[in-house]
Amino acid sequence: MKKVAWLALTLVMGLGLVACGDEVMVEHPYNEGTHIIPMPREMEVQEEGSFTLSKNISFVAPEGELTEVAKFFADKVKTSTGFNWQIIGESKNAKQEIALEIVGADVVPNAEGYILEVSKEGIKIQGQTPRGIFWGLQSLLQLLPAEIESPEVVRNVAWTLPYVSIKDEPRFGYRGMHLDPCRHFITVEETKKLIDIMSMLKINTMHWHLTEDQGWRIESKVYPRLTEIASKRIEGDGSTYGPYFYTQEEIKDIVAYAKARYVVVMPEIEFPGHNVGVLAAYPELGCWGKDFPYEVRNIWGVSDEVLCAGNDEVFEFAKNILDEIIPLFDSEYIHIGGDEAPKRIWAKCPKCQARIKAEGLKDEYELQSYFIHRIEEIVLSHGKKMIGWEEILEGGLAPSAIVMSWTGEKGGITSANMGHDVIMCPSSEGLYHDHYQGDYHIEPQAIGGYSTLDKVYKYNPMPEAIDADKRHHVLGVQGNHWSEYFYEPWQVEYHAFPRMLAVAEVAWTPLEKKDFADFERRVQNMQKRLDYHDIRYYIPQPEQEGGSLNTVAFVDPVTLKFTTTNSVDKIIYTLDGSEPTLKNGITYGEPLTFNEDAELKIRSVVLGGSMSPVRTIKVLRQTFGPAEAQVGDEGYKPGIRFSYKADHYFKSVEEVLDLPADSLMVVEGGKMSECGLPFYKESRLEHLMSNVNHYGAIYEGYINFPEDAVYRLSSLHHKVWIDDQLVIDNEGEVTKTPRHDTSIALAQGLHKVKVVSIGRIEGGWPTFWNRIGIQWQRIGVDEGMTYIPDDAYYSSAK
Repeated sequence: MKKVAWLALTLVMGLGLVACGDEVMVEHPYNEGTHIIPMPREMEVQEEGSFTLSKNISFVAPEGELTEVAKFFADKVKTSTGFNWQIIGESKNAKQEIALEIVGADVVPNAEGYILEVSKEGIKIQGQTPRGIFWGLQSLLQLLPAEIESPEVVRNVAWTLPYVSIKDEPRFGYRGMHLDPCRHFITVEETKKLIDIMSMLKINTMHWHLTEDQGWRIESKVYPRLTEIASKRIEGDGSTYGPYFYTQEEIKDIVAYAKARYVVVMPEIEFPGHNVGVLAAYPELGCWGKDFPYEVRNIWGVSDEVLCAGNDEVFEFAKNILDEIIPLFDSEYIHIGGDEAPKRIWAKCPKCQARIKAEGLKDEYELQSYFIHRIEEIVLSHGKKMIGWEEILEGGLAPSAIVMSWTGEKGGITSANMGHDVIMCPSSEGLYHDHYQGDYHIEPQAIGGYSTLDKVYKYNPMPEAIDADKRHHVLGVQGNHWSEYFYEPWQVEYHAFPRMLAVAEVAWTPLEKKDFADFERRVQNMQKRLDYHDIRYYIPQPEQEGGSLNTVAFVDPVTLKFTTTNSVDKIIYTLDGSEPTLKNGITYGEPLTFNEDAELKIRSVVLGGSMSPVRTIKVLRQTFGPAEAQVGDEGYKPGIRFSYKADHYFKSVEEVLDLPADSLMVVEGGKMSECGLPFYKESRLEHLMSNVNHYGAIYEGYINFPEDAVYRLSSLHHKVWIDDQLVIDNEGEVTKTPRHDTSIALAQGLHKVKVVSIGRIEGGWPTFWNRIGIQWQRIGVDEGMTYIPDDAYYSSAK
């Protein structure tokens, strides 16, 4: 009844809005109820009564920082409402005012907390600090219709909010969003757009990962080669990525922009690993010395090449670069990386071994600890606190270090129980948002993993294994956005949202107040707000059980059932070849049964009207394709025919197929799983483009299919033909995970197969890392996908 009464009142009050004249107010279902994210600690909504904003409202704010806060929100509200609110120092008419008031800790105990009261007496927000009042104003905006976020004036919306009383404060003081502009650059404009959303969600820290093997992204005037050389890389296809970096003025601008929104920008400068970019610019800082031909790394993963811990010049570099960079930021924390620093090169390096001996260290792990201690001294000299990834535990933890626990919770648990502050962002618990959030067969390429919205939401950053008297060491939680596979700017947004909405609530809302069903309801309103910010968030596509297929073969009638990983308003589809829209789409209800060929186009729709990409599914009625022969027939022998040309970069499958026969090396009767070439020509020179063993290969022969069945086929090779029919086409893709599985009806026996594979680096992923072969599965049989065994491959002896 409370919701019904409030909705009815909203409609009545909306129709009477003076600012809208005689226009008819439009009520949207996504605006029903209250929809603040993150959910406040305490909120009481009155069953009756509401407050209507108009052009006559004023902010009451004393001079100083609160005036700036009031101006920020007055400007924002003016954009969508057209109201030009005044800011005054003293109250004149409380019933037409939004009063901002600083109070003592006895009233609002938490520095980021606030009290928000909306009643017939007006609107009042109290906080111990301007930051707390700022968060209260963000909650006030979320009590209004989503259209308050519109970049232009909206005339047909009632700017009405319920009488409400909120007492709120965050569960954790650190609430972070991590961005990686190193693998793929994020422009200043895009970064600011993301900061706007962080601020809306009360995310108070932007963790900015600015240095990497694949690129250095900060202008340095002390070490100019970092921007001349380390800001760009040669990609696998020979093209140049970059130069991309932020000038020092751009960094100051972003820091100031974030500060105005109460978001702190924390830089990450990596030591000692993830520094191939630095070594390419200043090779004398590496263990191999100044004559080694380091190149900015163009593949993902972990490089063995790290800064030389035995070289005093490295620590001089560290001091100089940190002395230059740290003053650009106002964060109390400086992140120094410390992760994924292999010890193999240190074990061989005379300088590193001399350092171990001179310092009385036990091994290379203690050498890493020594390295981190020296970096800590530099950070402390600036009055800052040092944060590092959990690997800084190796060999002994620096005294004042804060640990960011990322592989799982173990590092955080260990550190907290040792008395060190920790920040939880375990990939195992859904906090790595470069992971898939839906079926990888139909989602954009990602690094792997599976991190759904409900998994993120259910995470509790306070593991039971942390001792009760050490729990205060858990500072907070963070969502991470590594950009290896964010090939387009929109993909950062796509991976971040709505999962960062869940992180915001995990970080802010008391555990006992969390409610996933209600959260999903509130997400529907937030999605509309994201629309107004031009955020391309994830909308789940309709998925099939057992792994989605866009080519569905069948012999007997087939039934397709669709679900979505997150809640949506509805699924719509067409069968006439047209793209489904809100006007022509048929609403999906029951599973769809097919007896004949069809082209199904299907997509999801959220409550605000935005839609997922369209899936086009070809449903094909087939008979079992006849086999050419049977095992044991004359003229067929075990093994595959493997033809290849090495040391040549192939741009396309067509180039491989056009090779003259006499230019190819040929292996007859080879085992499919063993027919491949090594990644590098010379192991010591790994990661140098000149050392990559590019090749093109053709596999030809037959596969023995064991019975009449409809088979699901999958492969990471570039193209696969069965019986001269192209069944898998991965060309143009980064072939890391299979996104073009197919199905086909085949009779028992030998069927011709042809495969083309190209050895190259695609978007940072070396295809050499892919397993050779084709996977199969009989549809309708309780079995998983498996690689076709070598003994199922045959070739013609004719």
